[in-house]
Amino acid sequence: MACPLTATLGTGAEMPLLGFGTWQALGGELEAALETALQSGYRHIDTAAFYGNEGDIGKVLEAWIAAGKGTREELFLVTKLPPAAMRPAGVRKSVERSLRALRTDYIDLFLIHVPVAFVERGDEMLPLGDDGEVILDRDSDFVAVWKAMEEEVDKGCVKAIGLSNFTENQIQRVLDNCRIRPANLQVELHVYMQQRPLVAFCNTQGITVTAYSPLGSPGLEKVYAACGLEKVMPDILRNPVVEEVAARLGKSPGQVLLRHTVQRGIAAIPKSTNEARIAQNIQIFDFELSPEDVEKLDALDLGETGRICDLKFAVGLQKHPEYPF
Repeated sequence: MACPLTATLGTGAEMPLLGFGTWQALGGELEAALETALQSGYRHIDTAAFYGNEGDIGKVLEAWIAAGKGTREELFLVTKLPPAAMRPAGVRKSVERSLRALRTDYIDLFLIHVPVAFVERGDEMLPLGDDGEVILDRDSDFVAVWKAMEEEVDKGCVKAIGLSNFTENQIQRVLDNCRIRPANLQVELHVYMQQRPLVAFCNTQGITVTAYSPLGSPGLEKVYAACGLEKVMPDILRNPVVEEVAARLGKSPGQVLLRHTVQRGIAAIPKSTNEARIAQNIQIFDFELSPEDVEKLDALDLGETGRICDLKFAVGLQKHPEYPF
């Protein structure tokens, strides 16, 4: 099947199907990686206030545009409302902060990062109590937050709005109370967790889907370990089925996994700071997976048990009434 290069949002905007993920990358390492990504053809850049790297990204993009290497209009910038700003009054403040950091006049896609909320304590992204657990705002209302998100679209500061880490039920609650429908849902999605019921629901609602951790997320082990939690990440890239398909096609396992996702019309935002892999990951539009190969890869789906990122590295998060997993 022919695979498009973009997904069309409900707004009519085109979102590149292959984007550059930036979680767990900061400073000079991220700046060098982003420069490589831009040179390799990436134009969809994904970040979040919670990642603490919007300023690094803005610095690179401003220099790239000033050097005449491209225009702002060619870029598709995605960022997210942090849990500590999950209240209507926090939306405007967060948008303004992201615009300043990214050095841009508008955000192409602004997502609610998670359906849960933290208390606001200064500029802290992860306010912790004396017990080491995140301090939750249990009375948050993401439907009210969504209405504030709609106002940012009205102002032109945000071109499209969407959700991240929401369940079908939570998405439906937004749909039942919205004036502007969600344009995109970003969720963990890879060959071990293919999210088929949720993707099917989004397709019926005209909501595009973006896959984070499309190659797995081995770096998450360190994130959990830093919180005193032990979590072993599966090595999806070395799955025998993936390796067999890749070897036969003369492609890398990463390219096969990414192709499997985008061939479903789902955007993917792999993160890498390795120059060769960054360039390699975007080279997935010159081949197709056969129905037989798709069937083999589809069979690797473990459903909910395949989830890698349950967000419990924010210790205590699961105690929030809107915890989605």
